[in-house]
Amino acid sequence: MLLLSAVAYTAWVLEVVLSTGLDPVQAYISELAAEDQPLGGLFRATDLVAGLCVLAAAVTALATGQARRPAVPGPHPGAGSRRAPGRSRWALVGWSALALFGAATAADSRLPLSCTPTSDEMCAARETAGLVPATHTAHAVTSSLAMVGALAGLVALTVAARRQHRWPAVRRFGPWLLGAELLATGWSLGAIAAFQAGRGTWALGAGQRLQVLLVALWLAVLAVAVAREGGPGGRAAPGAPPGTEDRVADRVADRTPDRATDDPDPDRGRT
Repeated sequence: MLLLSAVAYTAWVLEVVLSTGLDPVQAYISELAAEDQPLGGLFRATDLVAGLCVLAAAVTALATGQARRPAVPGPHPGAGSRRAPGRSRWALVGWSALALFGAATAADSRLPLSCTPTSDEMCAARETAGLVPATHTAHAVTSSLAMVGALAGLVALTVAARRQHRWPAVRRFGPWLLGAELLATGWSLGAIAAFQAGRGTWALGAGQRLQVLLVALWLAVLAVAVAREGGPGGRAAPGAPPGTEDRVADRVADRTPDRATDDPDPDRGRT
């Protein structure tokens, strides 16, 4: 579901081969799905698929224990030779934030712009005068919530991966994607402010497309990390039979060298 959402969330790249009449460097990415655009229905559908897939993936992760710390070897009262798994606040916040992102993205697709303000001067004038449908304001709200959810999910799940030593792909690429996403978000917000102040677009479209592309890459990285976690020597996959995590921890513990048995001369050093 995460991989499918990543693919659907990058459907805007079709503008490279399809004639949309919009300048990808200057136009809002949401303008591709505007009601007055010939391909608006296509891009609204892909946004809906992306949002619903992320929402379903996040809910599934929360329901199947992805927000729990994996069992690891080590002393712990009442847990034998293993440290028992427990809830991870960072993972819980991260998956919840992705659920927000998915829900807001799905809602965003149902609240399209009525026209294209960056390429249509009449549309821009009506928007400035407040003569456009209320969906313009609602669309701005859902778009903002979606980006907040995406950023919060990226931050929280990256912290969870680094603190719990899980999801190697997230640990490796998460900080880099976060830094790039913050820069792209700053670019987009500055460009939007400049456009609304009548100072040009400042390559608004390019900034937003970079912002969305980085979110899609993050979803793909997370998908790979979650899939690999269920492999040999890793944490049990979501939906595995009860006790699977304990057996995984037992295997890890069994692989830990025993100094007493590794010594070829056990009587050495005894008096």
